[in-house]
Amino acid sequence: MALSLYRAIAGPTVLDRLIGVNAIGSKTTVLLIIIGLLYHRVDMFVDIALAYAMLNFIAVLAASRYFQKKKGMVDSTGEMKQ
Repeated sequence: MALSLYRAIAGPTVLDRLIGVNAIGSKTTVLLIIIGLLYHRVDMFVDIALAYAMLNFIAVLAASRYFQKKKGMVDSTGEMKQ
C-alpha cells in the first residue's frame, strides 16, 4: 500500500491521485477478507468488505465526475466536449 499511498499524495495529476486512492481502497478490501480468514469470521468480514468496496467505488466515481466537470471537459448537457 505504500506505493499506492505515494501515488495518491505525490501524483503529478489528479488522475494519478484518483488511481492511487482507488488502489488503496481495493487493497483494503482484500485485507479485510484476509483478516476474516485469520479470525475464522469470513461471513462478517465479507459484509464489511463489500460495503467498503461499494463506498470506495462510489467515492471514486463522484470525485472523477467532479474533476471532469471542474476542468470543463463536459458541457451543460453532460456530453464530452470534442
